[in-house]
Amino acid sequence: MAFDVDGVRRVVGRLMDDKLEAWRDSAGRTDDVLDETTGKLVPPTPDEELVWDGLGAVMPLGRPAITQPVEGAVAVEPPTTDYQAVLPVDAPALRRDDVIRVAGSVRPGGPRDPLLIGRRFRVSDEAVGTYSVVRIVRVQVIG
Repeated sequence: MAFDVDGVRRVVGRLMDDKLEAWRDSAGRTDDVLDETTGKLVPPTPDEELVWDGLGAVMPLGRPAITQPVEGAVAVEPPTTDYQAVLPVDAPALRRDDVIRVAGSVRPGGPRDPLLIGRRFRVSDEAVGTYSVVRIVRVQVIG
């Protein structure tokens, strides 16, 4: 029996209903200027460039379902700021510190999580996985 990549693509495509934007500060912090009054580095305006926009999904980072914890055991859970962004495989590879913004949703009946609209996430791990139809990156809430 052959693996139906097109079928997987259709199913995953229905999950990717968030309008996403990926932004990059190409010069990094090297073009920031020291504000001598506050002592903080201030980025020039504009400081980021749009590197991609399209449909994807931002969702809480799933926990693996392996075994039930042993009575009295301490389990380490990921911080609540960890999410994953699911992008089409043809989206450009993102880098650590790139920013993903949830610009809207095309989901019939409204967004999966209305509180994510307008939120920004920093790419913290760009190599979670690339599969035949999607690329997954770990992101953290920044605003």
